[in-house]
Order: sequence, then structure tokens, then C-alpha cells
Amino acid sequence: MGKSSKDKRDAYYRLAKEQGWRARSAFKLLQLDEEFDLFKDVTRVVDLCAAPGSWSQVLSRVLIKGENFGRRAWEDQDAKLSQMLRGVFVPEDAPETFEPEESQTQTQEPELKPRKDVKIVAIDLQPMSPLQGIVTLKADITHPATVPLLLCALDPTYDPATNSQHASHPVDLVLSDGAPDVTGLHDLDIYVQSQLLFAALNLALCVLRPGGKFVAKIFRERDVDLLYSQMSIFFEQVIVAKPRSSRASSVEAFIVCLNFQPPEGFKPSLEEPIGVGDMLEKMVRNRAEQEPIVTINTLQDPTTGTWSAKQARPVIRGEDGIVELRLPEDESDFRKRGRWIAPFLACGDLSAFDADASYHLPKDRITLDPVQPPTAPPYKRALEMRKAAGGAYGKTTLA
Repeated sequence: MGKSSKDKRDAYYRLAKEQGWRARSAFKLLQLDEEFDLFKDVTRVVDLCAAPGSWSQVLSRVLIKGENFGRRAWEDQDAKLSQMLRGVFVPEDAPETFEPEESQTQTQEPELKPRKDVKIVAIDLQPMSPLQGIVTLKADITHPATVPLLLCALDPTYDPATNSQHASHPVDLVLSDGAPDVTGLHDLDIYVQSQLLFAALNLALCVLRPGGKFVAKIFRERDVDLLYSQMSIFFEQVIVAKPRSSRASSVEAFIVCLNFQPPEGFKPSLEEPIGVGDMLEKMVRNRAEQEPIVTINTLQDPTTGTWSAKQARPVIRGEDGIVELRLPEDESDFRKRGRWIAPFLACGDLSAFDADASYHLPKDRITLDPVQPPTAPPYKRALEMRKAAGGAYGKTTLA
């Protein structure tokens, strides 16, 4: 979010600096919260891939400071305006001595409602500037050693000598806005993103409480339905959401998993994560056994002329060895759990800014400095070399 951004007309880019957010991605989380009420009854949160900290900043201002944004802020403002109008305008049947209270005629500041016993832990490989009330860890979410660090941050009484990889005081919400450095090769980028998502899920399974929530960034692609089916093993409801602040031209979306319900006997561990070995295959098979039996017609017997039929459950193995759930062609026979075509929702009010539109900039605009300059940008060395060569902002001197 520096001054040299190529897209200065992006409304969310400018609005984030005006409202004090570290990055425009803060609006994505706020719009997801408007749609799914993610912060309801939430006091313990883990923010994965947190740098530069915009999502952690939202958590700090909403949970610790007690601020309201979006629809909640509008509802609070509307309610206070109604109270003020009821005090200013005298009812027709009011006595002559009726006088409105002075406190009702004055505009009041929004009332803050901070929550008690809030615990927020942010993890990222990149260094992140500190935030009020946020515990920051510089760690790799794909490494097993990260779990003890996270458990110690969540519970100071945790003893790493116990080798336990499950939180004694689990969290209510796990967020992950991480994405790989894209290469432009879509298949490769999608694969790396899916592996990052599985790493975030494995870590979330270690710390989430039953009934908890998990939100992560995904790249929508051809076979993404398999990902939804695997998520449905652990969560009662899986929804794909596209915030209005996310550009429509991007394959980015967010998978929202609600009501965490781990399978019976499941023990999370990063040393043996899901998707490795036959653990995931067994879990998919056990889940499929709970589904109704689907009758599948086979080819007609050429000798007898009769049709043979067999009963099978909706679980298959592809040529590449991947086990997945599949819907029958007739969905009327398969209305119970196991339907893994996740619903898709567009989040954000239609009156909000369009992330793909370019808005006119007034002539008297003031260019704002970034709220938080990058602490360790990957292009830092390139800037130093460019400055040493005598150039700046994309221009270099000729030898």
C-alpha cells in the first residue's frame, strides 16, 4: 500500500488508508463477517499468514477495542438517531411542560463494547509490526514445531514436555489469508495454494473447539469440489464466499467452514497431517458409509436382454489414486449429508464500491502515506540496488 502503487484509483486501496487499515484486505474480512457473523461469541482467535496484519488489525479493533463496522455500525447509528429524534420531536399528546432530555439532543460518540478474556495469536513467516493485544509469532505453519509454539502462546501453562498437540483451551475461530507468490502458471499456483490451505487446516484442527469456525483463502479451479468434500468431513457447513472487495477478475475466494465437528476418534497432529498416507482415505470412506446407498444401473446383458443393477455408495477412486465423493446424476436420491457442491455467495452490500471499477479522483485529493510501511519487503534488495545505481521509481541511469 505504498505511494508508488500502480492502481491508485482502486477505491478500497484509498479507503483503507483513509480508515487506518494496513491493507485493503481488511474489507474482505469485514464483509465476510457481515454475511456469516464470524465474530459472534468469539474471544479466542488464531490468524495464520497474518502479515502485514490487516486481519489481525480488524480482530484487535472489533474484539479488543469493541468497535463496530459495516452493518453493525449502521444499525447502532440508526438506533441512536431514532432515540435522538424521539427526544427532539415532542409527541402530540405530550403535556405542555414536556422538555426533551439534554443528553438525547446531543450527538454521542459510538459506544465501545470490548470483550473480556480476548486472546489473539498471529503467525507468519514474515516479520509483522506489533498490534495492541496481538501475540505475534514468526513461524512456519507447515512445520510440526509450530504447534507447541502456538499452544504456549494460547495457554502460558502449557508444558511442551507432554508432547501434546491439542490445545487445552481451544479457540473459537481460525483465519488464513495466506497465498503463495504466484508464478503465472495457474496449475502450479493452484496446487501450491491448496497445499497451503491444507497446512492451515491441519493447524486449525489442533486448536479449534467443537463448533468453531475456519475461514481460508482458496483459488477456485476445475477440481475444487474435491477440496469442499474434504472440508465437509470436519465441518457441518462449508460455503464459498466472494467478498465485494475481492476483484471479480481474480480466482480468489474464501472457504467458510462453520460448526467444527471432528470425526470420532480423530487426533490432529502436524507430524501425521491429513492427506498423508491413508488417513484421509479412511476418513472419506467412513464418511461415505454414513450416506444413503445409491443404485447404479450397468449395461444390458446381451444374452438375456436384462438390465443388471448393483448398489454402491457415492465414493470412487480416480485413476490418479485420489479418493473422492461423487454425486449421482439424479440428486433427488441424495438429499442428506455428503452433498459436497458447496454453495457460492457474494458478500458485501451492492451499494459498496466495486473492486474492479476505477473511480474518479478529485483534483484536490491528498496522497496519504501507508498506515504501516512494509517491514521486510521481498523487493527491498532490488530497491537498494536501484538506489545505488542512481535511479528511483523504476528509472535507472545508463552506464
